[in-house]
Amino acid sequence: MAPPLRSLVRLRPPGMLLRALLLLLLLSPVPGVWCFSELFFIKEPQDVTVTRKDPVVLDCQAHGEVPIKVTWLKNGAKVSENKRIEVLSNGSLYISEVEGRRGEQSDEGFYQCLAVNKYGAILSQKAHLTLSTISAFEVQPVSTEVHEGGVARFACKISSNPPAVITWEFNRTTLPMTVDRITTLPTGVLQIYDVGQMDSGNYRCVAATVAHRRKSMEASLTVIPAKESKSFHTPTIIAGPQNITTSLHQTVVLECMATGNPKPIISWSRLDHKSIDVFNTRVLGNSNLMISDIKLQHAGVYVCRATTPGTRNFTVAMATLTVLAPPSFVEWPESLTRPRAGTARFVCQAEGIPSPKMSWLKNGRKIHSNGRIKMYNSKLVINQIIPEDDGIYQCMAENSQGSILSRARLIVVMSEDRPSAPYNVHAETMSSSAILLAWERPLYNSDKVIAYSVHYMKAEGLNNEEYQVVLGNDTTHYIIDDLEPASNYTFYIVAYMPLGASQMSDHVTQNTLEDVPLRPPEISLTSRSPTDILISWLPIPAKYRRGQVVLYRLSFRLSTENSIQVLELPGTTHEYLLEGLKPDSVYLVRITAATRVGLGESSVWTSHKTPKATSVKAPKSPELHLEPLNCTTISVTWQQDVEDTAAILGYKLYYKEEGQQENGPIFLDTRNLLYTLSGLDPRRKYHVRLLAYNNIEDGYQADQTVSTPGCVSVRDRMVPPPPPPHNLYAKANTSSSIFLHWRRPAFTTAQIINYTVRCNPVGLQNASLVLYLQTSETHMLIQGLEPNTKYEFAVRLHVDQLSSPWSPVVYRSTLLEAPAGPPVGVKVTLIEDDTALVSWKPPDGPETVVTHYTILYASRKAWIAGEWQVLHREGAITMALLENLVAGNVYIVKISASNEVGEGPFSNSVELAVLPKEASESNQRPKRLDAADAKVYSGYYHLDQKSMTGIAVGVGIALTCILICVLILIYRSKARKSSASKTAQNGAQQLPRTSASLASGNVGKNLEGAGGNEESLMPMIMPNSFIDAKGGTDLIINSYGPIIKNNSKKKWFFFQDSKKIQAQQPQRRFTPAVCFYQPGTTVLISDEDSPSSPGQTTNFSRPFGVAPDTEHSANSEGSHETGDSGRFSHESNDEIHLSSVISTTPPNL
Repeated sequence: MAPPLRSLVRLRPPGMLLRALLLLLLLSPVPGVWCFSELFFIKEPQDVTVTRKDPVVLDCQAHGEVPIKVTWLKNGAKVSENKRIEVLSNGSLYISEVEGRRGEQSDEGFYQCLAVNKYGAILSQKAHLTLSTISAFEVQPVSTEVHEGGVARFACKISSNPPAVITWEFNRTTLPMTVDRITTLPTGVLQIYDVGQMDSGNYRCVAATVAHRRKSMEASLTVIPAKESKSFHTPTIIAGPQNITTSLHQTVVLECMATGNPKPIISWSRLDHKSIDVFNTRVLGNSNLMISDIKLQHAGVYVCRATTPGTRNFTVAMATLTVLAPPSFVEWPESLTRPRAGTARFVCQAEGIPSPKMSWLKNGRKIHSNGRIKMYNSKLVINQIIPEDDGIYQCMAENSQGSILSRARLIVVMSEDRPSAPYNVHAETMSSSAILLAWERPLYNSDKVIAYSVHYMKAEGLNNEEYQVVLGNDTTHYIIDDLEPASNYTFYIVAYMPLGASQMSDHVTQNTLEDVPLRPPEISLTSRSPTDILISWLPIPAKYRRGQVVLYRLSFRLSTENSIQVLELPGTTHEYLLEGLKPDSVYLVRITAATRVGLGESSVWTSHKTPKATSVKAPKSPELHLEPLNCTTISVTWQQDVEDTAAILGYKLYYKEEGQQENGPIFLDTRNLLYTLSGLDPRRKYHVRLLAYNNIEDGYQADQTVSTPGCVSVRDRMVPPPPPPHNLYAKANTSSSIFLHWRRPAFTTAQIINYTVRCNPVGLQNASLVLYLQTSETHMLIQGLEPNTKYEFAVRLHVDQLSSPWSPVVYRSTLLEAPAGPPVGVKVTLIEDDTALVSWKPPDGPETVVTHYTILYASRKAWIAGEWQVLHREGAITMALLENLVAGNVYIVKISASNEVGEGPFSNSVELAVLPKEASESNQRPKRLDAADAKVYSGYYHLDQKSMTGIAVGVGIALTCILICVLILIYRSKARKSSASKTAQNGAQQLPRTSASLASGNVGKNLEGAGGNEESLMPMIMPNSFIDAKGGTDLIINSYGPIIKNNSKKKWFFFQDSKKIQAQQPQRRFTPAVCFYQPGTTVLISDEDSPSSPGQTTNFSRPFGVAPDTEHSANSEGSHETGDSGRFSHESNDEIHLSSVISTTPPNL
């Protein structure tokens, strides 16, 4: 039964209450705060292999704000439900019978689930559903003959899904594997060492999967008897390791089988001289190397070495082990909140082997770079954000080993007072490169507009760049004059105000006028006979065409003549055959393209020589193709006519830059049909000719021109990223903060630099816990970290929209923190009549460090008096013995954990009732008080308290009457002799010694018998007062005052100033005497004894009511109303001097 809330509030320190309230606030659901992160997958589909006609379930469970709709995709297309295929209520896909037909009827493929709620959609990772298959044997065992004492090897290989388990049979019975000289490898290899006659027989392998089983052909092993004397043989590796490509966490076997006389010694090493992992590697059989739980560091070249014992004769074989790794994220995108017309940048980086392909999704759909949205390697940049951009974005990294996705939310914030969009936008074509754009001011809040931005981009194609021009608020028209001719453009306008931007205006599309072609087509010339030239050309690229080509003008002439012949051809023509030419003559040809506007620039004259008339057996011209690879390289490829019957010895290649001398010939073999021309100049036109030759003569040549493109300028080239910050230094500041400092890279070209700091615990798996912080300074204090946790930090800089690589990672751990919680699971068990065992568990929290525990325990009576006994135990110990317990008492136990930083809070008190000996003898074992027993006991306690209050009031009235009588007697005794008065005074001054002695001797006993904490009212006895001997008291009166008998049941205490008591007893230390306490009563106690060493018990006292103004009481977090000390102080220098002693009632009350 849980304790009442009021008790919890009274017993907990204020700091604990504050932390509890903050925790409740953090755990309470706050609508609209966490919504954007609440759509995620609890389960995602995994790769699965099933047998045909078997059922299968692909898991998909999404969590987020309901309602959530789950749909499935197969190979990117939506899966339709039918009688076989059903989407379950939890989102999983159930296929009752898996089909394996070819084509669209097959259920094999890649599956993904798409979860959608009102905030967006997320797509799961891909799961590959395959059917269990097995092929015919690719390799089967082959019969072999082996000399006795030699080695034999059989091999099987088969393809299956899942991989088949291969076993071996000898004479159609399972081959026993208990023989040390016989080894079977998972790859399907059987090795037999020290072959004997008993090994002769037939062998075959059996390949089995879950659904299939195949047996290979039998192969016989013939054993040839050994000769009496064996000659020496150098070691020979008959089966060496093979190159293997594997995945992480798989097991591979590198085979190495060698023979020789004497038997060679097999050893393994790495070619890079790195040590072989001994923890995951062992020798299988006699000489094979098996590596389990493959990791990336296992990749490399492994060398098997067979050495003749005692010699340097050896032979080696080697193989490469390649380890593939699925994608893993290095940097995750962060959720962003951006205003309308702002810019959002998502960064996502992943690594894997092979390198993963990165792509971006919005609400489960793939994003294509176009206009406002651009993808730069690992970045997604969204410019001129609009409300429709709000959604969930995912970064997907994919390679042959799998795919992973990470999500981030983009929240678009809209200002309520934003202006309406500009309207009545219209465009008018001005020329082939200029368009006039005009618009009207917004209808709403137009007076708040401070600027306009004009946005335009090409209307056709993908990956078009969007351009922006910012204008003042004093204009509503603008001429855009840097456009391409004969192109369609889309325009829109955005109005800006200090608090935000308007929505986009309506889009308008307008085209520019045509212009003449910017460059001519590039031609190719070949001859089919001595009297013709075939002229062919490719269409002009669109960016140079600048309109529709309506005709081509072809010009040609003999190189020895000046007269030019001109032909005009339709714009759809791309080749023309010139006939009736002179053999063995050089002709010059050029071409010009024209649009409706006019003719463009003509090409340069291209020369071509017609073949000789006698060249009947000359090889025909090859089909030539030229392609620029970059600004300095041209790829030359060709194909010979298949109908050409002439013999060909090789090819001759010539090339020259326009207006320069020709280079060549370059002789090429007939097997070569590709050649690369390099070292060329950019933006130059080159003439290339190629011909085949034989022993008789050169063949017909093919001529073609090509232009090298311009190299990307420094301005246009992808500027290399700036260097990362250096000298990164981390220093632990507190248990929850670390101070970082770094230096700016050594370059000064940029003025504005921002930094991103990455912070996460070492070994972090959850991407959402990675912290990214922005700053423009070279230092930062990172707060809100977990205590005693090791963190890794890295910094990158951003300048001119470029980002540097991450700096080298530095590691730093936060400082320790005092345990935040108490030990848990505190249990107290009575194991003997006066001994109890207390046990506990360390405080909750994986990062909590405990160096020692403090155990406080006291009987209920001592607890009321504030007296605790303390035990200390080391942090590795979670139990202690409580000894010398008194029967008939109820003990209270609580425990705290501490470390070198400080002490944590105490646990809730646990009570243990030690029954009287009579109950113990009657076999009633003591037990811990549960909540109900504690409640009953508390009732008795409060009942006894009320009774004692009445008794105390009665005693106070009686004492008041006695005091009145004494005063009357004093008044009547004024006539007595002065000598008697002096004697009486001296006797009264000696009373404090007696009362002090009584206090030190009996008060503690009376305290143990007290049943309540009511305040006693005692008469004040003046030093010159006398007690009437006729008053009926049991005191014996002499000339020095009353004498109290040791066997008297009633004890009366007389008090004087504590200073006088200290003067009379300077070496005396008093045990605190407190009883009949009521709230608001101030009680002062005596000095505390210094605490004993850990492991020993010590009596402690705690004051009730208002604590003295000392450091000791200020550090206590206990409740003043209950007397619970809360946190315990071990300071030995805290001393509280006795100011007064409170009397107690006799035990018989």
